[in-house]
Amino acid sequence: QVQLKESGGGSVQAGGSLRLSCTASGYTYSNYCMGWARQAPGKEREVVARLERDGSTTYADSVKGRFTIGRDNAKKTLYLQMNSLKPEDTAMYFCAASTVDCADYALYTRLFNYWGQGTQVTVSS
Repeated sequence: QVQLKESGGGSVQAGGSLRLSCTASGYTYSNYCMGWARQAPGKEREVVARLERDGSTTYADSVKGRFTIGRDNAKKTLYLQMNSLKPEDTAMYFCAASTVDCADYALYTRLFNYWGQGTQVTVSS
């Protein structure tokens, strides 16, 4: 069992930046596939960034070039650096982890079997 907890959300003007963090606790596996997903009201949850077990990264087209996913293995922390934020980025952002190999799949939410509770990001015009 692993517990994930997000932090770093908040309100920001369009064009601004935020850095989200996700800490893992409990019984953890050292080589998870990890990612960030978001969900806006009335919309499906979508994966926006994923860190593969081999260290490579995958991004949704909507955030490519603006968001960066990374990790600190020693601190068991995943982060999401979000730059050039747009109002359409407004959503609840979730940290997620999977013990399976994600590398050969598209950004499916169903690949993840551990989820945090989310942190709200609001981008205003």
